[in-house]
Amino acid sequence: MTGDTYTGPAAGQYGNHNQQYNTFYSPPRTPAQWPHQVGVIPGRAQSFQHRAEVGRLRQALAGGGTAVVGQVLAGMGGVGKTQLAADYARHAQETGAADVLVWITADNSTAAASGYGQAGVEVLGADPADPQAAARAFLAWLEPKAAAEPCRWLIVLDDVADPADLAGWWPPASPHGRTLVTTRRRDAALTGNSRRLIEVGLFTQAEAVAYLTDVLAAHDRTEPDDQLGALAADLGYLPLALSQAAAYLVDVHLTCAEYRDLLADRATTLADAAPDALPDDQTVTLAAAWSLSIDRADTLRPAGLARPMLQLTAFLDANGIPETVLTSNPALAHLTAHRTPTDNSNPRENGPARDRDAVGALRALHRLHLIEHTHDTPHQMVRVHQLVQRTVRDALTPGQHDQTARIAADALVAAWPEVERDTALAQALRANADALTHHAADALYQPCAHHVLLRAGTSLGDTGHVAAAITHFQHIHTAAHNHLGSEHPDTLAIRAHVADWMGEAGDATSAAAAFEKILADWLRVLDPEHPEVLGFRATLARWRGEAGDAKGAAAALEELLADRIQVLGPDHRDILTIRNNLYRWRGKAGHADRAAADFESLATDCIRVLGPKDPYTLAARYNHYQWRGEAGDAEGAAAALEELLADRIQVLGPDHRGALTTRHTLATMRGRAGDAGRAAADFAELLEDRQRIQDPDHPETLATQNALAYWQRRAYEMGSSGG
Repeated sequence: MTGDTYTGPAAGQYGNHNQQYNTFYSPPRTPAQWPHQVGVIPGRAQSFQHRAEVGRLRQALAGGGTAVVGQVLAGMGGVGKTQLAADYARHAQETGAADVLVWITADNSTAAASGYGQAGVEVLGADPADPQAAARAFLAWLEPKAAAEPCRWLIVLDDVADPADLAGWWPPASPHGRTLVTTRRRDAALTGNSRRLIEVGLFTQAEAVAYLTDVLAAHDRTEPDDQLGALAADLGYLPLALSQAAAYLVDVHLTCAEYRDLLADRATTLADAAPDALPDDQTVTLAAAWSLSIDRADTLRPAGLARPMLQLTAFLDANGIPETVLTSNPALAHLTAHRTPTDNSNPRENGPARDRDAVGALRALHRLHLIEHTHDTPHQMVRVHQLVQRTVRDALTPGQHDQTARIAADALVAAWPEVERDTALAQALRANADALTHHAADALYQPCAHHVLLRAGTSLGDTGHVAAAITHFQHIHTAAHNHLGSEHPDTLAIRAHVADWMGEAGDATSAAAAFEKILADWLRVLDPEHPEVLGFRATLARWRGEAGDAKGAAAALEELLADRIQVLGPDHRDILTIRNNLYRWRGKAGHADRAAADFESLATDCIRVLGPKDPYTLAARYNHYQWRGEAGDAEGAAAALEELLADRIQVLGPDHRGALTTRHTLATMRGRAGDAGRAAADFAELLEDRQRIQDPDHPETLATQNALAYWQRRAYEMGSSGG
């Protein structure tokens, strides 16, 4: 099909061209006159949208020659592939561009052969008693022949479920014919051999709003554009979802806002929000649209793992899930325990799932357009449509729902690095934790508060978003209070996080007062020697020091160190931490020389116990060099801090709080050593990075602003005086 004005031969000529085929059939039948259609083109959907794909498809199939004679419309269920194919088929008829048009619903292994057989009977006059021979004859007739008058044909193979079903049944490449396939698959077998893939995506926002507007207008209904846009976003701009939602709005006479409230109700399933009578001759509800795809994905290697993998993704961020979360040990354990029994299962695949099995399951889901699995964005390699997620969650029992949610939480924690070198990864993990909390908040507090809740909040604070960290911990404290009670250890621990980040935000006095109350509550619940109680004693001492009582903080930590060293021994990490805090407050209390010596000893012990590149060791080295400078050796401190900065960036990453703090102190020591201009330049660069990474009113950002102003003034004064 080339789109020219050729109208085809007369009926008598048609019979002569195919006489060689007619001799194989008995009794001979009368071939159809051109133009002729075999099969039924689906009806045009109400308020059909002329999307960008319409133009792309027409352009792709209109080119002459044989370079590309087939197009494969691929996309997830419900994006409107069949409607696009039907629109093109009608366009070909209306423009006279197709002499013979064959529409075949090719959703199983025999459908293509049956459709070709019917075409052979109608177009060639083949014997209907032998449909297989008729099908082969029709395919042979499609082959271009130098001696025959050309026929422009269009073959549409709709809803191909498995590329293997078309083995041996692909129409031939021909300058006179075109093939159009619709499928949810994107296997390599579908393309090549002069066939090209066109990915069919979702509606744009404008298309979605226009669609809803047109459907409602047909029933004398109007809605504000902002509500239509919000509803379209809630439905992920999926055409099938929009059509069924519009029908429900009309049938039940709901407003967009009321329908959105219905969708937001977690007790409502998608099936509950579907119309009783489906629009546009649809045969399945949105809730059932993907069941066949999931079944088929489960048959692909590694058999039986696609469904449990999709269940995990259903609780995470639709906009991007790090692959490392889905290949973590908790995820692999989930795949192993919940493998779907299938006929394709290989006995060798029934053991514990491995990393490559998890990736294979992701690829199977990708091939069926149930997820997007790409390497374009490393920390968001897996994307899932929000309604696919909801459909999968709806299918779980309450017990399965909560269990899968907690496994997803375990997977997030397992993939969360202890040191957040990569801020983009940390942001992606937090987004997934937020999505998980939104989908299954109750499950994350049974039987206790899941660690992912704390990890997400700590990540916010550690990356400079202190106000957001406070809000996060306040929110989960309220939830923990409601689920677990006010004196549950997890509730008290979360209260401590709220107080801790209040102190980090600059309100040390309130933090100290809050910790005094929390410690009193802990002592009513736990033994005074419980590790949690001892940890709170250390934190309380810290905030007392930050509030101005450095001597009191040092005294409290000395007492705590004596108590704990008898139980844990001198090399325990907790002992090293207490020593670190004790030496800091000794220095703050006016003993800079002693603090420098103490931190030198601590750094030596950390190197021996933990290794030279452990974050604790790097912190001890930093404190040693800082107090060395405070004790008067600014030049030596600057040289040591410069070396330490390279190590901290290597271990922690350039945007880590520890690296930023080291840069701040290094700039200070350079200034004190006499290079005010270098200090000012360093602080200017540091301020740019802090403003990029941290909140604008973060105490450390404000401290850097003040330091920059100070050293700029000092550099000016020194320059003016010639010094």
